[in-house]
Amino acid sequence: MNKIKFKIGEFSKLNRVTVKTLRHYEKIGLLVPYLVDEWTGYRYYNVTQLHKMGHILYLKQLGFSLDDIKDLFEDGRENPTKEMIQKKLTEYRHEEQQLHWRLKELGDLEKQLKKQTNMEKVVVKSLPAIIVASHRRIISGYAELFNLCPNIIGPEMQRLGCVCAQPEYCYTIDHNRAYRTNIDLEYCEAVTEKKADTALLKFKQIAAVPMALCMNHIGVYETLPQTFAKLFEYAEKNGYTPIDNPRFCYIDGIWNKESDTEWLTEIQMPVANN
Repeated sequence: MNKIKFKIGEFSKLNRVTVKTLRHYEKIGLLVPYLVDEWTGYRYYNVTQLHKMGHILYLKQLGFSLDDIKDLFEDGRENPTKEMIQKKLTEYRHEEQQLHWRLKELGDLEKQLKKQTNMEKVVVKSLPAIIVASHRRIISGYAELFNLCPNIIGPEMQRLGCVCAQPEYCYTIDHNRAYRTNIDLEYCEAVTEKKADTALLKFKQIAAVPMALCMNHIGVYETLPQTFAKLFEYAEKNGYTPIDNPRFCYIDGIWNKESDTEWLTEIQMPVANN
């Protein structure tokens, strides 16, 4: 009985793959033409191989490599083993988690950038003299503020009868002179009067700052370097020199916003004219 034969061009067209792909499959022994004319060198495929090619393409879509597929065929199998399927499912679930994370991060970044278009400006202003309740300690990261402020500093201020100044004003200063994994952080809260110092709180008068460059930072604190770069660029272009540690003034954060894309921190950099 005559068999239907397909030349390599016809076979490539039926399967919507290139001739180059078919030659590669032949080279690695995955799908070898059932007949090669010794005079012309023409390659021919049959109907059985049409089915096999379709299955190769299906397994590729599932994410199996050509080596995996070849091993299956050599073992006399068409479909992957349960172990191979479980391995792929685990791999894709992990990829799915990564994809969801990327989608969330990209969505948050898009929202953040939209807000920044209206808020990326530098304001030059003075900072008034104030009395602060100060707490200084070494922390491993800014996330510790979320416990430090409400659970340590807040109760101690309440115990001492501190009254917050109006409008409310709190900020932190990073006293490290170089990057450290641990941060030498001072937290300052403006109050109406000094109290007696305790082991947790020190009270001091902070002098007025005649001139400070101020810029809003939106989002998590890990991206602060990006805002710093813009602030220093403005200072350089406009003839300002930083003269003291910048303050991080917390306006909105985890305490009043559901999403970290809505956190708002004002960076206040004391400066002088060149």
